Amino acid sequence: MSGPAAPSSARWRSVVSLLPQRADYDGLARSWRGDVVAGLTVGVVALPLALAFGVTTGLGAAAGLATAIVAGLVAAVFGGSNLQVSGPTGAMTVVLVPLVARFGAGAVAVVGVLAGVLVVAAALFRLGRVLAYIPWPVIEGFTLGIAVIIFLQQVPAALGVARPEGDNTAVVAVRAVVESLGGGSARAVALTVLVVGTMMAIPRLHRSLPASLLAVAVAAVVAAAGGWDVATIGALPSSVLQPTIPTVRFGELSQYFGAAFAVAALVSIESLLSARVADGMADSPRHNPDRELFGQGLANIAAPLLGGMPATGAIARTAVNVRAGARTRVAAVVHSLSLIVVVVGASGLVARIPLAALAGVLMVTAVRMVETHNVRAILRSTRSDALVLVLTAVATVAFDLIVAVEIGVSVAAVLALRNVARTTAFTETPVPHELDGGEEQHLLRDHIVAYRIDGALFFGAAQRFLTDLAQVADVRVVILRLPDLQVLDATGAQALGEIVADLERRHITVLLKGPRPEHERLLRAVGALDQLASERHIFTDLADAIAHARVHVARTPHDPAWAAPPGHGAAVPVDRH
Repeated sequence: MSGPAAPSSARWRSVVSLLPQRADYDGLARSWRGDVVAGLTVGVVALPLALAFGVTTGLGAAAGLATAIVAGLVAAVFGGSNLQVSGPTGAMTVVLVPLVARFGAGAVAVVGVLAGVLVVAAALFRLGRVLAYIPWPVIEGFTLGIAVIIFLQQVPAALGVARPEGDNTAVVAVRAVVESLGGGSARAVALTVLVVGTMMAIPRLHRSLPASLLAVAVAAVVAAAGGWDVATIGALPSSVLQPTIPTVRFGELSQYFGAAFAVAALVSIESLLSARVADGMADSPRHNPDRELFGQGLANIAAPLLGGMPATGAIARTAVNVRAGARTRVAAVVHSLSLIVVVVGASGLVARIPLAALAGVLMVTAVRMVETHNVRAILRSTRSDALVLVLTAVATVAFDLIVAVEIGVSVAAVLALRNVARTTAFTETPVPHELDGGEEQHLLRDHIVAYRIDGALFFGAAQRFLTDLAQVADVRVVILRLPDLQVLDATGAQALGEIVADLERRHITVLLKGPRPEHERLLRAVGALDQLASERHIFTDLADAIAHARVHVARTPHDPAWAAPPGHGAAVPVDRH
């Protein structure tokens, strides 16, 4: 097929590949019972988390439930993973809490829709695999910082005090501790400790029991039986799904772009990371990263428009889904439907759950987010990786997630380039391996030296290359051996041209042996080869280069005053061969 229709057809096929397919449900006839059980199990686990994350953001428990229902359903149908479970997450609350504090709850719908559009655009431009290049220490540092923030966010509710004013979570937590000294609630603290202890103990009794749900139920029963006056979730709206039309003037959109970009980046990173974890846990087809972004983008458009908030793939709930035996995306759909049943039939019980109990759930969740063995492994690996992890974690707590990722990736890139630059070797080889050992004294006596350049010669190594070769002395011919050069960029090529020009000005003739064709093209493009005294000073054979060097030494007087540097003063006939 040719002509204008061909690109159009290819684009259409690209878009169609992001839509739901029959293959998404292969094997459902055999696995549907297991998928239903897994979905119900995840629903039980997701309920207290959805409530807690909704309360933490300041939007209310109903917003958390709406997010779990809508985003969970849309992402399950349109996403690129058969096992991913999506919904409100702790990482997202880190972005939403300051957003709500600054602009109010109405801003969440605007930011959510904008972020969803950005994520869908990323899918259409096939950016799903780009995020795979984020370094591991950045991801672990990012996760560690998020866990610290989630834990600190729960301090006011755990101490039974109103959330103090402030944008920085750590500062707010400190203020809450200070306020609790004069007016905290011992009963709130007791309920938090009870929930934490219950969640720690239940897995030791039986790993399949829903620890978080049981812990919240125990705390609710204790508070009700004792008649404790503690803050609770309160009555849920008669309809959790509340259609919301974002109201914002066109001129005001710009103030939300930063937050929308942060949400979109977080949705992409967290969801693809969670899908990758699911791939490693189950023997099932690997996720499609572009389609996963497409599904998450649609989910983040739909959820805020129906009373929810932005959502991501949830690693903990996805892991529960896999362990419970899920095989298709029907399990994630059942998870969302089960939450609808809870809203319809148990809203009265949900209203009585103490906020301190939810704080305890999220504190345990935050601690469990940190893969201590991964953090320990990175800290023991290299100083560079340890630095990246620590800087990313600190930046996450001190600033925000996007700044943290930018700092982490930037530092990792600089350190990686430094390490690659250090692998570049400029080895002086007066006696090349291809020649007999008896050649050594002859070459030294003839004032000929050969350098073999290994590894990468790019902007990270160029300055060191210039410094090393600038030290050449008592030599009349330098042979630069380039066949082992693996990487060459424009800066490295320009640096090579500079050193050739510098040596030629010092009446030291430069011969090049064996640059690769692609490197030779680059050297010509930047004018580096123009610095050679002659086009004939490029050789493919080392023995020929040495023979030419000897002829050159024999025919050229060894007197620096004998010939003026090229372009400086009168030209004196020097045999350059």
